[in-house]
Amino acid sequence: MLFNSLDFAVFFPLVFILYWFVVQRNLKLQNLFVLASSFVFYGWWDWRFLALLFSGCLVNYIVGRLLSARNDKPVRRLLLWTAVVYNIGLLVVFKYLNFFIGSFVSAFTFFGLNLSGSSLNIVLPVGISFFTFQALGYVLEVYRRNADAERNFISFSAFVSFFPLILAGPIERATHLLPQFSKKRTFDYTKATDGLRQILWGLFKKIVIADNCAIFANATFDDPSGYSGSTLVLGALFYTIQIYSDFSGYSDIAIGVSKLMGFDIIRNFNNPYLSLNVADFWRRWHISLSSWLRDYLFTPMSIKLRSLGVTGIIISLFVTFILCGLWHGANYTFIVWGGLHGLALVWDVISTRTRKKIRKQTNSTLYNSISWFFTFSFIVFTWIFFRAENFIQANNFIYEIFSGSFFSIPYIIEPSTGRTILPKTIYFLILLFLFFELYGRNQEFSFAQIGKNWKRPLRFALYYSIIIAIYWFSGPGQQFIYAQF
Repeated sequence: MLFNSLDFAVFFPLVFILYWFVVQRNLKLQNLFVLASSFVFYGWWDWRFLALLFSGCLVNYIVGRLLSARNDKPVRRLLLWTAVVYNIGLLVVFKYLNFFIGSFVSAFTFFGLNLSGSSLNIVLPVGISFFTFQALGYVLEVYRRNADAERNFISFSAFVSFFPLILAGPIERATHLLPQFSKKRTFDYTKATDGLRQILWGLFKKIVIADNCAIFANATFDDPSGYSGSTLVLGALFYTIQIYSDFSGYSDIAIGVSKLMGFDIIRNFNNPYLSLNVADFWRRWHISLSSWLRDYLFTPMSIKLRSLGVTGIIISLFVTFILCGLWHGANYTFIVWGGLHGLALVWDVISTRTRKKIRKQTNSTLYNSISWFFTFSFIVFTWIFFRAENFIQANNFIYEIFSGSFFSIPYIIEPSTGRTILPKTIYFLILLFLFFELYGRNQEFSFAQIGKNWKRPLRFALYYSIIIAIYWFSGPGQQFIYAQF
């Protein structure tokens, strides 16, 4: 069940009514209802994977309780590694096993040894990377004594499977979200209206901006040789807007739905395309994942390698982002994407002193403008690998960009049909969207304050205009990009 589906449009109002008008007085019953709703939401995709979700809740709950009860380090370390092996094992089996088999066979073929190998018919459960990381993060916090083990299995399971977050996050921390299941939740009109505004803006970003940008991006990536280099650059820019609108739109809807149910969820995006360096980008993009990797992977690794000094930090950064790329999918293009970001972060580390000197000797506005341009250009370039289905497609795309046609005027016509790729109105809406994102860059979400203090008729005219735009200018319905991870 996806947020932009008719199923969810029926499902959530029903959940909302029952949640606040039937089970609201009893906290235990309310949490049980959240859990049941989450299992219905997830099982709507494929009910057979509910057993996988339930087992994940059960194993991590038991490990957490045992960790809380034991003080001897060897036993606690064994329990921790049990949870790590179980959760990462799920990802390996369901997400990477076919990839490893194919890579193994290809490696022997390269050396002239032909092995017969075939991939297994393994279906990738949606959202598996998100709910496994959320559950594993809980175990790590209990192991570090930063959080108490949850005694109530219903509350814990509701935390792991919470339906607004289960498909594509944000990846919540046990120290932030789990305690909210132990406190009475009362309906807050201000929070609810704020949540509705965030949902509305998230739907606009996904259905109007992301899905329409996908038309242009897909056309250029599917046939790079049919377009000029300058048009391919435009296609990469459209994908850059698409993936941001798609994923941040999902996060806005997830956070807005959670607000309507009385929960506070961490912010997942903070104007990442305004970053002045790649390190800053990762402090602003997919904040819940980047902070998870920082706290549970990079920091422990860099502490282990601290005797190596800066070299230890460099190794930790690069390994972290190779794994970050692999987390996104079992494809070498994701590994290259993560590796490029790892190299950029290494450059940030080793060039810190030089950049500080240059900044002191240069006009700050000029320095920031140049830094932004190179950072944004790097981000757009790396998205090519992220979007490409394989190396051949990525190579063709990049090769055509740097051909002589790079200096031609980009065109927005499909060579095969002669039709305009996107209507002119869509370009206007994209520009309007970028304006709102820039205007509201200092808010919790970009639409948080726009029109909020206007007179009622003007305010509702704005809301209805967005609703009409969603209906009238919706792109071809597509799955959320990050739901596949």
